[in-house]
Amino acid sequence: MSWPPNPTSEGGDEFLLPSLPPEVPVSKAPDEGPPNPIPEGAYEVLPPSLPPEVPVSKVPDENPPWTGWDVLALAGVTIVAILICGIVVVFTAHKFLFPLDPVTEVAKFPELIVLSQALAYVIVLATMVIIALRHYTQTFGQAIRWNWPDHWGFYLFQGVLLCLALQAFAHFLPMPKNLPMDQFFQTREQAYLLSVFGVTFAPFLEDFFFRGFLYPVLARRLGMVFAILLTALAFASIHGAQLVYSWGPVLVIFMVGLVLTITRAITRSVASSLLIHIAYNGTISLAMFLATDHFRHLEKLNQ
Repeated sequence: MSWPPNPTSEGGDEFLLPSLPPEVPVSKAPDEGPPNPIPEGAYEVLPPSLPPEVPVSKVPDENPPWTGWDVLALAGVTIVAILICGIVVVFTAHKFLFPLDPVTEVAKFPELIVLSQALAYVIVLATMVIIALRHYTQTFGQAIRWNWPDHWGFYLFQGVLLCLALQAFAHFLPMPKNLPMDQFFQTREQAYLLSVFGVTFAPFLEDFFFRGFLYPVLARRLGMVFAILLTALAFASIHGAQLVYSWGPVLVIFMVGLVLTITRAITRSVASSLLIHIAYNGTISLAMFLATDHFRHLEKLNQ
């Protein structure tokens, strides 16, 4: 018998090779056919694409509805209003109250000067409201950032401390003994009148103009630091004539303007700077009131 046996030979033992298991058919994924053709005459609908992201410019912290030209116009209205009201008040008083006095002397009466300025300030305030609301749909207070503070007594206290600190600092500066402001303290009635004016009309109009209108325009264009410096400089300059432009008292007023404008910038509240301003002026008036025995001895102011 040959080896291996021939499975086909006669009489030989049949030798079978092991059979492999039947092949299991593997399911074949159907071939992906070509995409459905777009019917003729139809348009392919694509998902909407998002627009490219456009960088949004940051809105400045101070962005008032008025411009620098509006502020210049307001300054011009203030000057014209003071001149016109002064002329009207002086000539009216000369005609009806002091007909025997020369007009030039009547124009020097402190009572008439204060009255004419008060009338001019009313005109200026009306102009401020018109400018603020011309392009602004909300209230005047919101336009100038009035924002009354919660702890308003804290700002009054700051005004008192500021006055005491700067008056102590002023002792180391050259101060002229006679100032044009002295003419307002010739009588007791004049002293009272100027003191009331100094804690009402004057601080309100000054803070509205410098901290409410001028500062935000400068801050929008130049930034906070330069706006604070320029606002304080402008604030000191309008008081220069009253102080004969002596650098000592002008420096003190400049420092007052710095504190007031810094407060306005940090708190974004004109009311906060106004409270400090009122307390500062009020402390000076109170000190003069006590030093002169209730304004009965005004000669002590020049000693």
